[in-house]
Amino acid sequence: MGNIQIMDEWLSNKIAAGEVVERPASVVKELVENAIDAGSTSIDVFLLEAGLTSIQVIDNGSGMDEEDALMSFSRHATSKIHQEHDLFRIRTLGFRGEALASIASVSKMTLITSNGESGTHLELEGGHILTHKPGPLRKGTDLTVSQLFFNTPARLKYMKTIQTELGHTIDLMNRLALGNPQIAFRLLHNGQQLLQTNGRGDVQQVLAAIYGVHNAKKMVSFQGESHDYQISGFVTLPEVTRASKNYMSLFVNGRWVKHYLVQKAIVDAFHTYLPIERYPIVVLFIKGDPYLTDVNVHPAKHQIRLSKEPELLKLIEETIRETIRNIIRVPQMEKKEKIVKPATEQLNIWKPAPKMDVEKMNAIVEKLYDVQTIQENNCEQIVEPKPISTVREESWQPTPQMEAEIKDEVTIVAHSEVLEEAPTKEPFPELEVVGQIHGTYIVAQMEDGFYLIDQHAAQERIKYEFFREKVGQVNPHERQALLLPLTFHYAADEALILREHRHELEAVGVFLEEFGQSSFVVREHPSWFPQGEEQEIIEDLIEQVLTTKKADIKKLREAAAIMMSCKKSIKANHYLTKEQMETLLRDLRNADNPFTCPHGRPVLIHFTSYEVEKMFKRVM
Repeated sequence: MGNIQIMDEWLSNKIAAGEVVERPASVVKELVENAIDAGSTSIDVFLLEAGLTSIQVIDNGSGMDEEDALMSFSRHATSKIHQEHDLFRIRTLGFRGEALASIASVSKMTLITSNGESGTHLELEGGHILTHKPGPLRKGTDLTVSQLFFNTPARLKYMKTIQTELGHTIDLMNRLALGNPQIAFRLLHNGQQLLQTNGRGDVQQVLAAIYGVHNAKKMVSFQGESHDYQISGFVTLPEVTRASKNYMSLFVNGRWVKHYLVQKAIVDAFHTYLPIERYPIVVLFIKGDPYLTDVNVHPAKHQIRLSKEPELLKLIEETIRETIRNIIRVPQMEKKEKIVKPATEQLNIWKPAPKMDVEKMNAIVEKLYDVQTIQENNCEQIVEPKPISTVREESWQPTPQMEAEIKDEVTIVAHSEVLEEAPTKEPFPELEVVGQIHGTYIVAQMEDGFYLIDQHAAQERIKYEFFREKVGQVNPHERQALLLPLTFHYAADEALILREHRHELEAVGVFLEEFGQSSFVVREHPSWFPQGEEQEIIEDLIEQVLTTKKADIKKLREAAAIMMSCKKSIKANHYLTKEQMETLLRDLRNADNPFTCPHGRPVLIHFTSYEVEKMFKRVM
């Protein structure tokens, strides 16, 4: 008797804080999400020492009266769930009623809040209220958390460096800003501004503020819809990649979540468009009935479960893939504006000029670039670059004076300058073969410059599309019998796996026939298998089934097509005749995607005439 007792509320809050409050970024997340749920249009976050010393969140939301302010620090106190039915249709970011009580139990907290009619000022330490008095009537909430983990030294001891903890908070605020472009966010650390958005509801400007104008200009919009879900967002061109999946931001009904299968669907959409272990920058918004989602998986609310998941993943993959197919193009430098310039001045332009005022300099430039005079002298046109502003991706923020310029610069939607040609796929250029470099790269030219074509990647793409079609429809009339059957020996457990997935292997042209307890023979194979590579290809396909212990026909067909195209293609240091090079380019022009090989590497690269002239100092 007497061994079991009810835990003190203060102690239970402190235990709950171990799950809810992992690091300063966790505190920022909970407080900012509460501000968003309160209907705020402006949220400011101030950090000292990455939040370990102080975290202050100021919003202009609905605020609280005195009674609600006192009750908000009780365990399981929430304004967002009133009955059991609400749990199945959660539309707010917070709902568990644990955040404020947990944070207050491991910190010193000051709350100043008002609903516009009455104000309240509370000071707490370790979850206990020390000061309670009237506060100012400014509508909204000002909440300061200081000395985080002051009473849990073990947790404080294992905090990372200030830069690491700050990085987690910056990443969180970036994602919250992307998911809520209608809110003006500010993040300041030790007085230095790290993020600012204008809250005008324009995702384009938020993308520019976070990733920089240069990367935002190379993002295109996409949208799709099924019976249950609507998806939209932005994705970078295949030429802009990152080494981590952390640049994929997923939002389900406005909530930022982590979902492995959704990330995988995005990566699958870029299949053959990106190199291995490279990933795009993606912002994906998913909207659906809250009844189809379960957000009550973990106290941190990062994880989520989705109903009708296969249909959603298919919608995401197909929508993004179709968008990429429509905008894929030759990797090249950005187009520059052409300006006519006198041939007599081409070499003299690099001489140092004496100092003079701006008006004199402008007058000389106008005279130098007099188009009418140059045309009369029948001089050639020289490309002159537009001014390009450099932006640090990690720290650039738009000022109010720059916002209008950003709107023009960030060309993401269909009305933008960059994507005027996006609705239709860019045609493969008509190229004139010039020669070959090191037996590896074909040199071809056009009026606007020249191209370098990787001959192996080019033929790999051609062969891949040929084998992909063949593997997709294995024809019994295209089989070739072997004079001497191929024999394969495996362990007993491996033989069981192969027997289970024999049908999938037959779908890609591997016809296994049992030959004893754990051996198999192959008496025939498709006639389009690369000659001399038959046994190796069959072994590789069998090895894939044994490694994954499952067989997806679609993936097996892709793997088979990629494998055979790689083995059958021209290798490096192989010299071609001009006729062979012309034939290769003609076949490449007819390919469905002539710009990347099956592994995502570029097939050809474009060098503009301007870039060549610039290297030879013929232009500025």
